[in-house]
Amino acid sequence: MSRRRVVITGMGTVNPLGHDVESTWAALLAGRSGISPIEIFEAATFPTTFAAQVKDYDLADHLPNAEPHAAAGRHAKFALGAARQAWQQANLDADTDLDRSRVAIYMGCGEGRLLFEKLSDLVVRAWVDGQLDASRWYDISWETMDVFEETEQESNMVAAHIAAEFNLCGPVFNVLTACAASTQAIGEAAGQIRRGEVDVAVTGGAHSMIHASGLTGFNRLTALSTRNDDPTSASRPFDMTRDGFVLGEGSSVLILETYERATARGAAILAEIVGYGASADAFRITDQDPEGLGAAQAMHAALADAGLSPADIDYVSAHGTGTQQNDQVETLAIKRVFGSDPAKAPPTSSVKSMLGHLIAAAGATELITCILALRDQVMPPTINLHTPDPDCDLDYIPNESRKADIRVAMSNSMGFGGQNNTLIITGAT
Repeated sequence: MSRRRVVITGMGTVNPLGHDVESTWAALLAGRSGISPIEIFEAATFPTTFAAQVKDYDLADHLPNAEPHAAAGRHAKFALGAARQAWQQANLDADTDLDRSRVAIYMGCGEGRLLFEKLSDLVVRAWVDGQLDASRWYDISWETMDVFEETEQESNMVAAHIAAEFNLCGPVFNVLTACAASTQAIGEAAGQIRRGEVDVAVTGGAHSMIHASGLTGFNRLTALSTRNDDPTSASRPFDMTRDGFVLGEGSSVLILETYERATARGAAILAEIVGYGASADAFRITDQDPEGLGAAQAMHAALADAGLSPADIDYVSAHGTGTQQNDQVETLAIKRVFGSDPAKAPPTSSVKSMLGHLIAAAGATELITCILALRDQVMPPTINLHTPDPDCDLDYIPNESRKADIRVAMSNSMGFGGQNNTLIITGAT
């Protein structure tokens, strides 16, 4: 039985560089940074005081009626905006044959914003004589906590909002494999379509960890840059002076369907997903396999799935976080796949240098940049790359975008816990 071809017919994004695909792409090609001092909460006392934030966003600008989602969490509102863009580009409202019971939602979304301030106040007020008074906790929480705010902390709520907005009654999944989540979600959604389980998939990711708990956790892991004097230059993937990643937020959503279905209804095909690979490092929770074996395995698996050789890849969108370990290990992993000679590896860049790290939403956002690179035959740069690192010796497209002949693109994602996921796409045909 021939394998069903899976194509992308819609995409949308809300991120620190823009509230739609084209404004984001223009900013990336111009090498513009979306990083600035934190405004979402008071962060002056933290080791890191900056992040890549979504600013001036209003869900009402994206939905015909945003009121049913008034209580949605911050990242859920980003996802609704991104999903509406993707849905409209795919022109699914005009698809009279669409069976909404056969439309899957497969998202890679993190938890909603933790109620840090309310929870802290609750603990203080319910603490009596050196211990927590459970009865007092219950009484105060009943008065101060909000059921909708608490519900929106659950990672499945983004998918629930999308289902309600578009009246989708097919299977619903959410995966949270840290920074690899949305890449994994897209790969698994493509598998559902290939196997004939669903006709269409709404897939991608959403996350916002720019809050006191999120910043505390990453600072304690010493994973974040502390370059507070110059935030726009803080994200420095593959540079010798890199000192950590920059926390970001946002959402990107894509519409997947079969090639046959898309062509039959006259939909514009943006790209085709031809390969997907996944692996686990089985090493340590916060450290990658230092030999790059897991990441290389995911790339090899994606190539095998696509029926391609390393020589077929024209551009790699790196995970490229800007931490010392990630960039060195990813470089080594790419060499394991493409050969030890740096000249044999395809040009590689990290848009996290401009977008920051969108955590669960990173992979989907970076896949969109691959689609645009194929469309416009131009590769986005890695900005802030001025001091070469001998251990990171590939062509990272430093500081300026580059015109190129791009037919096949690879996108890598790696997450805490040792998750590695790779997607391979080709241009519209």
